[in-house]
Amino acid sequence: MGIDVQNGFRPHYKVSDDKLKVVSDLKSLARKSGEVWLATDEDREGEAISWHLCEVLGLDPRTTKRIVFHEITKPAILGAVQNPRTVNMDLVNAQQARRVLDRIVGFELSPVLWRKMSMKNNLSAGRVQSVAVRIIVEREREINAFSAQSSFKVEALFTANDAAGRPVNFKADGSKFTKAEDAEAFLESCKGANYTVKDIQVKPTRRSPAAPFTTSTLQQEASRKLGYGVARTMLLAQKLYESGLISYMRTDSVNLSDTARGDIQAAVNSMYGERYHQHRRYKNKNESAQEAHEAIRPTYMQTTTIDDPDTRRLYELIWKRTMASQMADAELEKTIAKIGISTNNAELQAEGEVLKFEGFMKVYRESSDDESEEEGTPGDEQKEGMLPPLRPGQQLPLRAMSAIERYTRPLPRYTEASLVKKLEELGIGRPSTYAP
Repeated sequence: MGIDVQNGFRPHYKVSDDKLKVVSDLKSLARKSGEVWLATDEDREGEAISWHLCEVLGLDPRTTKRIVFHEITKPAILGAVQNPRTVNMDLVNAQQARRVLDRIVGFELSPVLWRKMSMKNNLSAGRVQSVAVRIIVEREREINAFSAQSSFKVEALFTANDAAGRPVNFKADGSKFTKAEDAEAFLESCKGANYTVKDIQVKPTRRSPAAPFTTSTLQQEASRKLGYGVARTMLLAQKLYESGLISYMRTDSVNLSDTARGDIQAAVNSMYGERYHQHRRYKNKNESAQEAHEAIRPTYMQTTTIDDPDTRRLYELIWKRTMASQMADAELEKTIAKIGISTNNAELQAEGEVLKFEGFMKVYRESSDDESEEEGTPGDEQKEGMLPPLRPGQQLPLRAMSAIERYTRPLPRYTEASLVKKLEELGIGRPSTYAP
């Protein structure tokens, strides 16, 4: 296990056989150099790597220069060189504690799995993976125990003229019934009825953009919008980073540097106008976030797309999300129309939204794991979410009314991206955990 449990859990390190040549080459280069600078990542793991380099190369961590940068660009590297520091031993010790805990959990529990469940010793336990397995198992049990319940939802299709005087169809919803007999009786009571607009409510609403990408939110959105698995997303992001096109892709921070915000402001103003820009700072909802890096963003906002076909779609997703994060709210107008039925005391309700000012939605709209196609009535209906102009007292011709039977559905099984989201919500794991 490499840990002296009896003496303060002191770890014992050994260079692995396949890295002996790398260490030998580094030692040779260090001896030939006047000074060695360390430039590993600015997080616990990166700090520990710098300390290990000091150990194997015979460097003093109290005096050896340590620099950090978050993007592979000339200004970033020059800025880091001008502001060196030394190894932060608090971060090193934090990483060692985490590593020791991983070893203890894995080495103690994995043999139990081998004895109880696996003849080939190919199962393992871990601080994160064991919890992830439990989350998946608990969701599967919920699905197996789920009992679907049916209900009958009343839906009516009306016709009214739009602003140009053209007849369009729109949908209104009624009550839900648990029994088919009750739904059928309601439909019978509506035969021959007149339908009148009783009340119109118009409320202005606003929508704000999402924060720039972290590792986990990039994985989730790439899964929803592009259909990429976690491994593919991180492989492409690594290529983009190594090409100097985006900032570091393993991060839990939603912050942007002042330079980046200025770059985004210039891009928004030049492409869409000053009205579309809004200066924003975001706060991370994850209390355990280290925020050692910036959010994932393009290094130069003027580069709206790239030539490489493999990475283009992911780059454009990152570019759009970053731009939208510093743009103005979208302004909408929500309309709720209540429609009376002359033959009974029931009401139908139609809802719709009108986009008054696009704001950030001109560039980007965030997806959701809960999105699903709504069952609609085919035909020449008004676009979903839109209502024609209506007024109180207006008579509406009915085209059709039905009570559609629907069944409740269990929560879906986790995808890679939704599992990452759940782990992050529970404070389990780090960006490096989610990035294979």
